[in-house]
Amino acid sequence: MHRTDDEYLIGDVARLSGTTVRTLHHYESVGLLAPSARTSAGYRLYTRDDLDRLTRILYYRDLDFDLETITTLLDESDDHVGQLRRQHGLLTDRLARIRVMVAALEKEMSAHMNGNELTAEQKLEIFGADYDPAYEVEAEQRWGDTEAWRQSQERTAAFTPDDWRRIKADTDAFNARLAAAFAAGVSPGSDEADRLAEEHLAGLRTYYDADHAMHRQVASLYTDDERYARPYEELAPGLATWLRAVIDANAEHHD
Repeated sequence: MHRTDDEYLIGDVARLSGTTVRTLHHYESVGLLAPSARTSAGYRLYTRDDLDRLTRILYYRDLDFDLETITTLLDESDDHVGQLRRQHGLLTDRLARIRVMVAALEKEMSAHMNGNELTAEQKLEIFGADYDPAYEVEAEQRWGDTEAWRQSQERTAAFTPDDWRRIKADTDAFNARLAAAFAAGVSPGSDEADRLAEEHLAGLRTYYDADHAMHRQVASLYTDDERYARPYEELAPGLATWLRAVIDANAEHHD
């Protein structure tokens, strides 16, 4: 059999695809990609359809699929447009994840270059023994695609250890005043309670542009998640529930 203009020797395929002859031999041995023809001398010949299949294989390999899974994906359907749509979706998802990773790396590099990165010891010193790095991971999983998260990452990247110490001291002082107001029987919806709610909201705005609706969402965590309630409950049992009521009442005044 003579070679046509639409057929390629294995060396040509390796060069065009940026892979190796050895890799192409392996794909053939596992039944993933076999050349459609051979020359009269026995040399492998790959057609344009073979090259299209190789392109899809390489896409999936870039997405870290194993060869067995790729074989199944390619052989389960002859719908090439559907295959392209699937690959487009997978690549789009991967691109989104990569962008998050790049942003995290840029933040870390910026923090290191500015001398603002907190060490593990500093985090324990400032945030206490209850600090758990897993909270940061969970927070990103919950809110990583929101504008509030983007703003908080951008703003906190510029915070120095002294900034964090000041914020922690201010927060502790404010929480002490919350506990005192709670103990004094300040009622949610009263002028004093509304002032405390607005001060609490101002604290959130250190990190992102929170409005009263978002403030209520944050307050819901104080009764729905014991980890967020704990700092208040340790000051005074019932304080977390009272604070949510204070924030809800103040938000209603701004609806």
